[in-house]
Amino acid sequence: MDFTAAFTGDPRAAADPVRRDAAAAAVFAVLAAVLALTVDDGRHPDALGWALLLAAHVPLAWRRRAPLPVLLAVVAVVAPYHGLDYMHLAPIPASMTALYTVASTGRPMRTVIVGLSVTSVTLTMQLFVNPHEVVELLRVSGWVIAMLVFGASIRLHRQLVAGVVERAEHEAERKVTEERLRIARDLHDLLAHSITLIGVQTSVAAHVLVADPDRLDREALVQALDGIAETCRGARAEVRTTLDVLRAAPEGPLPDLASLPDLVRSSGAALSVRTAAARIPAAVGAAAYRIVQESLTNAVRHGGPGADVRVDVGLEKEVLTVRVTNGGAAPRGTGGGTGGSGYGIPGMRERARSVGGTLSAGPRDGGGFEVEAALPLSVR
Repeated sequence: MDFTAAFTGDPRAAADPVRRDAAAAAVFAVLAAVLALTVDDGRHPDALGWALLLAAHVPLAWRRRAPLPVLLAVVAVVAPYHGLDYMHLAPIPASMTALYTVASTGRPMRTVIVGLSVTSVTLTMQLFVNPHEVVELLRVSGWVIAMLVFGASIRLHRQLVAGVVERAEHEAERKVTEERLRIARDLHDLLAHSITLIGVQTSVAAHVLVADPDRLDREALVQALDGIAETCRGARAEVRTTLDVLRAAPEGPLPDLASLPDLVRSSGAALSVRTAAARIPAAVGAAAYRIVQESLTNAVRHGGPGADVRVDVGLEKEVLTVRVTNGGAAPRGTGGGTGGSGYGIPGMRERARSVGGTLSAGPRDGGGFEVEAALPLSVR
């Protein structure tokens, strides 16, 4: 049995404390019996002395459940034992254990009151038994004070450890929440973009089929269906990449600026990238990709397949700039760029903020809509 853990661990966290403390009390009882038989410090116990000595160890089995009553029970038995001048050293381990338990589990004020009370009782007993032993009085008082200080220090240590653990748990929960939000944003951007494109391409295919059945434009129909298939393949691959990241076994890189041409091409927009050979941090590249993706989704959804959409990515003084202009209609409810009723623009703004950047979105002069983001390369 681990006696250190039994006496310094948190009493409330111990498994089956009565059994563990009963075993410890039995060990202390054996130690007390050995001391009573071998040490000459008062008269050897008779039948009454043995009964008192062994009875002093019985309450220790419940010391963690009821520290103060156990201490009172031990004092009630030990006081007459010392008063009859039996071997004084034998019950000391039991007395100190009960005193330590009260000090390590109670409040400071209770510890002080208990310490003063126990010291008073102990000194009173010593004055009646050995009134001339001044050194013995100081020694007993020192043991009581030392045990109180030790118990109080253990209590403070537990509180410190509990505080550190609680802060660590809160930090872990915060990181998990942030990761969940990031994953939710990724899936929202990916699925919203893909589903919007599929919807537009399906509308084109349906229009081709019903517009003039006698002069069916097979090429346009095949192109629309191929676009739907390509969008589904891209969405499936990106979802698989996201899930692989969650499993900590990625098979491919996260979306970045290198993935923009395929993304923009599927939307029929024009792309201009002016970053030369600059090294773009992964987080900044992923944020730029998702901002462009969400902007294209909004442009296709509100401007239709024929909207004039342009994507421009550049680098200005260690800041990556992303500008998406849409010559079609502005998203409904954008309120001049202050955020719509959905999650698109607020989500883009949050992505920019996650890498220390800013984002503005609103109607353009002369019609259309524009999204502009500034993402610093030094992620804070």
